[in-house]
Amino acid sequence: MNEVKQPRAERLKPLSEFTLADLQSIRLILRGDSVIDWRRLDFATDAEIREFLFSQELRLEEPSDCERMEHVKTEAIAYLRRQFNYPIPRPIEKATVPELLMVAAGRGHRAMCACTILKCMHIIHHLDGRELLFVLPMSDQEVFHIVEEKVYRVIGAMLAAGFPVVEFVGGRKNKDSLVTKLLSKQETIAAQIFDKLRFRVVTRTRDDIFPILQYLSKRLFPFNYVVPGQSINSVLGFRSYIEKTALNPLLDHLQGHGGDDRDSEGFTPSGNLFSAESYKIIHLVVDMPVRLPKRILDNAPPSAAALGDVIFVICEFQIVDRDTDTHNELGDASHARYKDRQKKAVMRRLQLGGHSGAAEGGTESGGSITAASDVRKRK
Repeated sequence: MNEVKQPRAERLKPLSEFTLADLQSIRLILRGDSVIDWRRLDFATDAEIREFLFSQELRLEEPSDCERMEHVKTEAIAYLRRQFNYPIPRPIEKATVPELLMVAAGRGHRAMCACTILKCMHIIHHLDGRELLFVLPMSDQEVFHIVEEKVYRVIGAMLAAGFPVVEFVGGRKNKDSLVTKLLSKQETIAAQIFDKLRFRVVTRTRDDIFPILQYLSKRLFPFNYVVPGQSINSVLGFRSYIEKTALNPLLDHLQGHGGDDRDSEGFTPSGNLFSAESYKIIHLVVDMPVRLPKRILDNAPPSAAALGDVIFVICEFQIVDRDTDTHNELGDASHARYKDRQKKAVMRRLQLGGHSGAAEGGTESGGSITAASDVRKRK
């Protein structure tokens, strides 16, 4: 199969053009919710559905991708019938995946059935992608390189197009940092390190955060693969911010689950005991879908053939505006103070025992792309 190039960066969508689907996905990203808990989708056009599938690394113009979607749909239906004897109307069973996505945005029994199938497809596609990663003869370094190529391609196009990104930093956590982080955590298991690959985007203003998040969720990481329970938002009070913008009329149409932003600011605080209270960030962990190059698939074992062309790789993203980022480097919120607190707790734990009480968080800078020469690099 020919490799499909990432489309060039387009303009950012202003808040006045956000759809309900856009706002619903941003809310999930900021709160760290699970799409499995949704009652419906909110797609209104074929273009939104095409964008959503593109973010999953699935192209409607590619016959092999359409075959892959149909295969996963068939497997999901078989699972529902096998495990739950779940009745599925024939029109839903025969619908294509784009048609299922549109039906899932409606109401009634057929919409519920479409949602149920799509939720199972979401899990099956993810499991297959994870299995594909395990069966391929690839090192972590090779996988990370493919991920970085995707990220730098998207962010580089955004910078070239003049998007309001004043700094972008990406890198891999070095071994010393991994050891320190694991020693600071009660769960000292390497698999629980989410930021071996981490990327940080600094926007020009706070009002640029929503449009940047919306764009990244269409071109880089789909909202449905944001890892539930791992999001931190200490920058924007979701509801109070929306009420002051053109998005306010959409608030009453958001589906409520888990908690409701009507009675809270919608912040998701950090559990990292080493971060200062004044430190503000939007942090999310995504299991990012990445399409493998043909050269790798051609050398894959036969067992990989039924698993598709997409793997999933855990990455951490941090997004913050320039003013907040500057404030974060002052006093106790600075990265140097953060690392000092973490190291002291680790040494205390090593010498005296007892849990140091850390959670996920922190960042060390790696390679960087900067939009302007006078932008301060994070130490």
